[in-house]
Amino acid sequence: MADTTRGGTERTTGEGRAIRVLLVDDHQVVRRGLRTFLEVQDDIEVVGEASDGDEGIAATEQLRPDVVLMDIKMPGTDGIEALRRLRELDNPARILVVTSFTEQRTVVPALRAGAAGYVYKDIDPDALAGAIRSVHAGHVLLQPEVAGALLSQEDGNGGQGRGGSLTDREREVLGLIADGRSNREIARALVLSEKTVKTHVSNILMKLDLADRTQAALWAVRHGIGA
Repeated sequence: MADTTRGGTERTTGEGRAIRVLLVDDHQVVRRGLRTFLEVQDDIEVVGEASDGDEGIAATEQLRPDVVLMDIKMPGTDGIEALRRLRELDNPARILVVTSFTEQRTVVPALRAGAAGYVYKDIDPDALAGAIRSVHAGHVLLQPEVAGALLSQEDGNGGQGRGGSLTDREREVLGLIADGRSNREIARALVLSEKTVKTHVSNILMKLDLADRTQAALWAVRHGIGA
């Protein structure tokens, strides 16, 4: 059963509203441990919990968290399916996968389904808090082994040679994607319309044969563009 008891108030800090976090994991002990640690962070507020993907989707829609910590393997609707459905709903929450599963066959579908980050459950607690702040700020966050799994797939598809087809403007846009900028922020930085930026992003994905912005950001970092 989802715990949505904390959705009615907002905690603020000296720098503004705290980051609202929802925990989605089928193990109560894991959720309790995450809550205990995160609630001592001045800038993070745990607003609810859910024990499977369906509850997680409902709680995300109800509570409107900034960041959702999502496990992958759960009974019923798993984390990857929940990610896909949230993306279809165009929900603005950033999803950080926190899981014990390290196989590439799990990593890649999660990122393609819309995860903003992917970390393992043995991550240092302070590093997890940093990961939450990072994805909330708009960045793509992957532990080194996770990035390696995705990039190895990209290399196997011949990704390195495709960068030569990018225009100078597309490389600028790609660099800003790697920095975690939204289309609106890119438009402001380059003095372009959002529609033009969207066109550039679509062209970049097509030319590099990539599925989404997460893969584009990783490609850019790997090849020395942007972050």
